[in-house]
Amino acid sequence: MREHTKMHIGGENIFADLALPDADTHFLKAQIVAEIYRLVTERGLNQTAAGSLMNISQPEVSRLFKGNFREYSVERLLSFLTTFDRDVEIISRPKAENAAKGEVRFSHTA
Repeated sequence: MREHTKMHIGGENIFADLALPDADTHFLKAQIVAEIYRLVTERGLNQTAAGSLMNISQPEVSRLFKGNFREYSVERLLSFLTTFDRDVEIISRPKAENAAKGEVRFSHTA
């Protein structure tokens, strides 16, 4: 007997697809944490060294990289980026005409 599996193609924000509260904020935080993880990996740092830079403990870094970052504000996560010699720039512009609402987007440059 053949089973049929339903498949749903989601959008860019998995948290919104799952109808989680504060999905946009959680998605933004996830993007920032992914960038922090990329910088830590790129520099060959262990979690203890990364925590020392960000002024948090190694267990906190571990939890952060495992996706447990609800306790951190967007501002705090952005401040972690600055400890890796990154400038953070926030740009506000009119939303696209065909967009239902404005959006928050994160991007990085090397």
